[in-house]
Amino acid sequence: MQNPIIYEQNATRPLVGTWRANILECFQSGAIAVADSDGNLRGHVGDPGLVTYLRSSAKPFQVLPFVEAGGVEHFELTQQELAILCASHDGTDRHIAVIQSIQKKIGVSESNLQCGVHPPFSKSTQRELILRGEEPSPNRHNCSGKHTGMLAMAVMQGWPLQDYLDSGHPLQKLILKTFGEMIGVPVEAIAQGTDGCSAPVFAIPLLNAAIGFARLADPTGLSPARAEACRKITSAMTAYPEMVAGPGGFDTCLMQTGAGKIVAKSGAEGFLALGLLPGACGKESHALGITIKIMDGDTGGSFRPSADTNEGRARPIVALEVLRQLGALSPGQLEKMAAFYSRPQTNWRGIEVGRFDPLFKVEIHP
Repeated sequence: MQNPIIYEQNATRPLVGTWRANILECFQSGAIAVADSDGNLRGHVGDPGLVTYLRSSAKPFQVLPFVEAGGVEHFELTQQELAILCASHDGTDRHIAVIQSIQKKIGVSESNLQCGVHPPFSKSTQRELILRGEEPSPNRHNCSGKHTGMLAMAVMQGWPLQDYLDSGHPLQKLILKTFGEMIGVPVEAIAQGTDGCSAPVFAIPLLNAAIGFARLADPTGLSPARAEACRKITSAMTAYPEMVAGPGGFDTCLMQTGAGKIVAKSGAEGFLALGLLPGACGKESHALGITIKIMDGDTGGSFRPSADTNEGRARPIVALEVLRQLGALSPGQLEKMAAFYSRPQTNWRGIEVGRFDPLFKVEIHP
């Protein structure tokens, strides 16, 4: 077993505080990196070199080789279908219909998926399945879109399907190579683990993850084929944000509010990545990537406006505060996202007993 990586004590900072009356009762710590597509650090809180797994925030990069190779055109996929290949979806019936449409086009079935099974993220869908006497299936898994996209690439290239998740499979080697090129890190320096869906998952510094999302948001410095593939991915995600998460989800709501200028992709254990397209912070502003890590995993709280599924309480607050400080959201847009932002804390009787508030200031680098 390799020696464990232990973070330096000064790697993180308090990011979100929980106030009860006028006493700071607890806080959640983490780190933030802001970068541009040229690889420059443009802002940070804590250590931007903190190494952590992207988890599902890596999905836009994992589908990139397929899109770059012409897979969208080869299988005649729609923008909606491309969006769900980048998704951590809620497993609603609408999501399943889109997944099944893709699988029919590429000639695979649900039985080919190796993501496993969990109850759908959508609580209302969970209840509907119980009423129908229907068990959750692999297509309901939040990563079924990613896995279907991986199978599509394997089918298109004539690669074997049975071991498509193996790190030695040509598909996973190509994904890793492409990912390394996007973030500016040699393949041999990228730490790998196994994700909850059994696919390989990558650990890199927050800064490099932010660089990757900045390049995804503004790929003008990349090869023509890759640049076009990046634009297809961000266009699909922002055109169909409900496919990327689901109704009431933070990623979905933020992309709807961002009006095509913000790409959002959450990952497990407190990770969140944002790509700000050119012009998001003002008419002449450059693209930026933002990566956020909440060190306690950000598992507490249910803060979607619909209260339909769980959403960590810290990441939405941190993301919106970073965007506010960068000037990427207007007061009106912040108001639309108020249910996720600095907000009252209520008890089980609905009585306001305190607040959740951001505690940090981004150190900006010119």
